[in-house]
Amino acid sequence: MGQTVCEAVEGADDMELAGKADPALGADLTAVLDGSDVVVDFTTPEAAPDNVRVCLEAGVHAVVGTTGFDVSGLREAVEGAGGDANCFVAPNFAIGAVLMMQLAQQVAPHMPECEIVELHHEGKLDAPSGTAKRTAELIREAGGTVHEPIHSVRLPGLVAHQEVLFGGEGQTLSIRHDSTDRHSFMPGVLLAVRRVAELPERLTVGLEHLL
Repeated sequence: MGQTVCEAVEGADDMELAGKADPALGADLTAVLDGSDVVVDFTTPEAAPDNVRVCLEAGVHAVVGTTGFDVSGLREAVEGAGGDANCFVAPNFAIGAVLMMQLAQQVAPHMPECEIVELHHEGKLDAPSGTAKRTAELIREAGGTVHEPIHSVRLPGLVAHQEVLFGGEGQTLSIRHDSTDRHSFMPGVLLAVRRVAELPERLTVGLEHLL
């Protein structure tokens, strides 16, 4: 994902790639902060919160696509950081995936019983995925019931896929999104990079807030 983000930034007319580092592998994040306006984090659940703190304390906005960590804990770190830089977090940057989550939330009051099945490549570290957790949260906010457990599949050949299955008397409704290439996430990432500085809150979660 990090490499794909770098390619997308380099291909954008209004952006310049200031540098890249992998703190999870021991690289120095501070080396790329000088001269940067925004840092995009696709690392690990263990590294991401500290990366965000370092960025904000340096006055650099953070866009985070890493999942598997406690966002509520991140909120405390963001609010406690000095400066006025913002942090934007999204469990999924694919526009279609965000629309899937929004549609599922609209369905929930009318067909409240549902199951979530998410499928990802074998290297994905967290299960269930951040997208699945966020979808379940939105459905529950709308009064729906997500049956547990959320079903997680990890296999070679997959990228990122999710299906929400609603059941009612004599009928079912399926909403599915498939990312077959990592480039599907890049329009959302670039949108977040362009908008993070103008967000009204220091921490914003969910790409739906930018659509």
